[in-house]
Order: sequence, then C-alpha cells, then structure tokens
Amino acid sequence: MRLYATVAAGGFRRYATYRVATAAGVFTNSVFGLVLSYTYVALWDERPHLGGYSMDDALAYVWIGQALITVCGLMGGGFEEELIERIRTGDIAVDLYRPADLQAWWFSANAGRAAFQLLGRGVAPMVLGALVFDFTLPSGPGGWAAFLLAVALGSAVGFALWYLVAMSAFWLLDGQGVMQVAWLGGLFFSGMLLPLNVFPGALGEVARMLPWASLLQVPADVYLGRYEGWELAGAYAFQGCWALALLGTGRAVQALATRKVVVQGG
Repeated sequence: MRLYATVAAGGFRRYATYRVATAAGVFTNSVFGLVLSYTYVALWDERPHLGGYSMDDALAYVWIGQALITVCGLMGGGFEEELIERIRTGDIAVDLYRPADLQAWWFSANAGRAAFQLLGRGVAPMVLGALVFDFTLPSGPGGWAAFLLAVALGSAVGFALWYLVAMSAFWLLDGQGVMQVAWLGGLFFSGMLLPLNVFPGALGEVARMLPWASLLQVPADVYLGRYEGWELAGAYAFQGCWALALLGTGRAVQALATRKVVVQGG
C-alpha cells in the first residue's frame, strides 16, 4: 500500500508542476462555464424547471460540470495516451514484469492527478461561477462530504473506462479510434451538454443507466440534494457497482494482455 500511496503522491506532484497549463485550464473552464450558463439561463427562461431543476440548480449543474471535467475524465482520463504509447512502443513489457500491479499503479497515479485537478481546476471555476451567478449550494458540511464521496466514486469509474480504452491498444495498436468513441460517449452520456434528466423517454432511461452517468449526473444530483437516505446509498451503489464491474473487466483484459506479451516474448 505504501508503494501505491507514493505513486499517488507522485501523480499529484507531477501535475502540480504544470502551473501554466493549470491556469490555462481554469481560464478555459471558466469561459465555457460562462457560455453554458447564459445558454442555460435562456433555456430555463423558456422551460422553467426543465428536468426537475430550478434555474439555480441548472446553473450549479453547469459549474459542477466544469469542475469535474478533468477530475472524473469526462473528456479524457489524462493518462490513456501515455499508456497507449507505452503499449505501442513495447515499453509496457517492462511495466508488466515489475513487482507491482499495472492497474493499481495507474489507478494510484490517476488518483493523485484527480486530487490535484479537483483543487487546481475544480475549485477556481466554481468560485468564479458563484461570484457571477446565484446558484444552489449544498446544505452544510454533510452535503459537501456526500458530494466529495460521489466525486471520488465518479473518478474511479472514469479511470476504469479510460483504462479499458487504453488496454484496447494491445490488439488495435493505435487507440485513437476507440478514444474518439469514448470521448463522444463521455461528452453526451455523462450529461456534459445537458442533464440526463432532460433526455426524453427511453433515451433518458438508458443514458441514466450507463457508466458515464456516474461521472457527472450522479455527483451533480448528490450536490443538489436530490438523493436522501436510502436513495443516496443507492446512488453510491450505482457508482460503486460500475467501478467494480469495469475495474474487474480491465483486470481480465490486463491478464489477457500479459499472456499475449509473455507468449510473444517467449
């Protein structure tokens, strides 16, 4: 465990060194947050309580989305390109022979990255949004704690999804196509463009059952206090089950990839 804690700390320090990139990310997220906010204002003026959200809830949803883009990997996990490149060049063979689990290593590094991104690119846009707009805030420390737990689970699901994307490179060599599909899936089915509660009929029901809902929709609804008691436990269970299922699938794919490397190496 000490090894993986060290890896997580290293991931945090690594991204903390990119101060200019962090500042650029904060600026970009803030600009998109402003654009989306005014778009939502126009939409909710025409359709009040769309998706069951008040105007204040909808504006909060916008800024939660901007805060979690990099934390939960809505548009990329932040590590998959590096991992795909190591697979493509064959450097992954060295990683597989190390006395450390490949998935746990990258999970730990991603946890450190996500923690920094939450502080570096998550807090600042939320503060800016709160200064410009009146939007809903959690009711007390308990609400914030519940939200942070949902974010942690969402980050785990995001890692598991992008880890599977990276693992596909063992068979496809070039993972760009899979990355594009995953990027589009995350953009649409996480609720990044519009809350999934707005999606009509069967499309909305299916979208809310997919793993991408764990990245933004569930944390946002926890933030907004839409889950209480057993419903909150059910929201966490939804995220946790997807995390376990996807991490388990990733471990199975990793085992196949390891066997492939051993056979080819032999």
